Amino acid sequence: MSFVADSTFPHQDHDHQGCIRAALATAEALCRSRGARLTELRRRVLELVWTSHKPVGAYALLARLQEQGPAAPPTVYRALDFLLEQGLIHRVSSLNAFVGCARPGQEHCGQFLICEQCQDLVELDDAGIAAAIAHSSQASGFAPRRQTVEILGLCPQCRD
Repeated sequence: MSFVADSTFPHQDHDHQGCIRAALATAEALCRSRGARLTELRRRVLELVWTSHKPVGAYALLARLQEQGPAAPPTVYRALDFLLEQGLIHRVSSLNAFVGCARPGQEHCGQFLICEQCQDLVELDDAGIAAAIAHSSQASGFAPRRQTVEILGLCPQCRD
């Protein structure tokens, strides 16, 4: 039932429409299994988030929705909140933006490689990183509830 994206940066010949189709099908199945409603607006916002592997801000989403008809900021934020609660997207704090979750429905930690030049993003799920954070947290007496690691740098295409 679950869609897992590759943890490498997309190549020029990448079938991104396949990513979008898989993400939407997974979202529909997960919501149905949880008894959550993936309304048309929520589905459309998720589709817009998945339009590329680049994080997208709420106002950019709003502008894209308004191209198709009236849309208000509160409705976009409510849709984003729903998608976050369902684990279908992640918030990238350093960019104040959102990106599709590569592993919805699976327990995982958010670790992101973000290209500073082209803004492409890859979601990792490295157990070693999560374990190091848990170990260091325990040594400090800290009890983490959630962790997100954002690593900025250059993707292979921008490095070349």
